Amino acid sequence: METNAQDRAAAAPAPTGGDVVVAMLTYRRPELLAAVVPVLLEQARPLGAAVVLVDNDPDAGAAATAGRWAADGLTYLHEPRPGIAAGRNRALEHATAAGAAAVVFLDDDEVPRPGWLEALVGAWRDWGCAAVVGPAVPTFEGAPQPWVAASGLFDRTVHPTGTRVRGAATNNLLLDLAVLRAEDLRFDDAFGLTGGSDSMLTRALTRRGHEIRWCDEAEVDSPVPARRATRQYVVHRSFRTGTTWSRVTLALESGPRRHLRRAELVGRGVLRCLKGALVVVRGALTGSLAQRATGAVHCAAGAGMLSGALGVAYVEYARRGRSLSGR
Repeated sequence: METNAQDRAAAAPAPTGGDVVVAMLTYRRPELLAAVVPVLLEQARPLGAAVVLVDNDPDAGAAATAGRWAADGLTYLHEPRPGIAAGRNRALEHATAAGAAAVVFLDDDEVPRPGWLEALVGAWRDWGCAAVVGPAVPTFEGAPQPWVAASGLFDRTVHPTGTRVRGAATNNLLLDLAVLRAEDLRFDDAFGLTGGSDSMLTRALTRRGHEIRWCDEAEVDSPVPARRATRQYVVHRSFRTGTTWSRVTLALESGPRRHLRRAELVGRGVLRCLKGALVVVRGALTGSLAQRATGAVHCAAGAGMLSGALGVAYVEYARRGRSLSGR
């Protein structure tokens, strides 16, 4: 187990973030910015970090709202090219041009808890790793339906601080720009509309021997609106996650290994579907809601793995007025 946050804080000087850029992507949700932008600016100020808002709306719909904080240090960037990968890459380009050493990503519907940025930057300084990821803590508008809660989809991810993880999402992630440049890594536009460009990049990092560390103290609140706290959303999300896992896994392979990996993913997808179905049946026979819900999640994820292995992509970020970070 790694040294905990209290020990690190006692042993290390206060972290500095003068060469850190905090980047938040947004797409046609200006009403959310008032909750998060002031918090970002407040946490960035004592560290000397910069805060940028990347607007992926072709009509630059967040420009007027972002202007409210221009005098407070918020930088507004407009990236009209469609796809979440384009927005993420625009943030990388800006941070690199600004001479930053690291870029921190989070979503526009998330609100950092006190000490979030200091914990994330401090962990990166202490460990000298390629990336640091923290937890996104689900917060519900109301009590979720029992089936949704039992599914486990919205459970908070917990690891001991310092744990090495295999990959990460950009909803609470710090990336070391020198490592990205050395490895010539960017977010892959092939995943721009389907999601998964963050998984692709971070899994590529760890496959090349770099470390991604978990910082359990760097928490952000991730609201779950009522429209997402449904069985349909849980199943669709699980399917999309499985699809993305297979597509990223295949994209990281080449030559004969890719064919072998595809066969493996097909087998794993089928097996997971069967196991999930058995759990659903067991839950029905025993009256266990948890088994019925988790079994359905495994079935959907397995079907997604199978679909992704066969080349089917779930389009998460199509331009239908949906949120760019609509997880």
